[in-house]
Amino acid sequence: MTYAIIQPPFTLNFREMSKKELKDYFAWFQDVLPQRLDELSRAVQKTPGFETWQADFTPASLELLGRWFATQVETRPRTQDEIQEIESRLSFPIEVSGEDLTNRTFSFAVDTGMYLSQVFLKNHASLRWDQPFGNKKFVDYGQPVLEGFGAAPFNPARMLVTLAYGISGKRKDGSSLRNLYAIWAKMIK
Repeated sequence: MTYAIIQPPFTLNFREMSKKELKDYFAWFQDVLPQRLDELSRAVQKTPGFETWQADFTPASLELLGRWFATQVETRPRTQDEIQEIESRLSFPIEVSGEDLTNRTFSFAVDTGMYLSQVFLKNHASLRWDQPFGNKKFVDYGQPVLEGFGAAPFNPARMLVTLAYGISGKRKDGSSLRNLYAIWAKMIK
């Protein structure tokens, strides 16, 4: 299967980006969203067993997409330098995994998160895109998020990267994407 990995023209170190860079990233994210959805749709439909999946933006479409996504999650060994860099940022010592997601998996997570955002937006008119700038320590600072869930915004890219880590660690499976939607849909104002 030919799949073009997403290539953001930014560092993605959101806390260190200027407000202008963050606004440019937000505009870029919105601009590439349709083509990334097309890329995702082609990748899914070219995978044996998933040819019938339709990107129709229904909650039901998340069932087959979630099963497909679970088959695409891959890891790679972390280098010693990567492990040491992570350990240097820790406030207290914890064991750092010797594995990380592959770039392809990160890309699939962002693309699947973009699709999930569209399922939310097409099925819940009260939701809208936002970009929080309040506090640089906020986990979603400067990132594209959906607002309208009550207490917290929904960051589709971060949520799917988290889901990918759960799948790689065997704590989540192919049903988790649909479950994620169901949990967050209950929080919509």
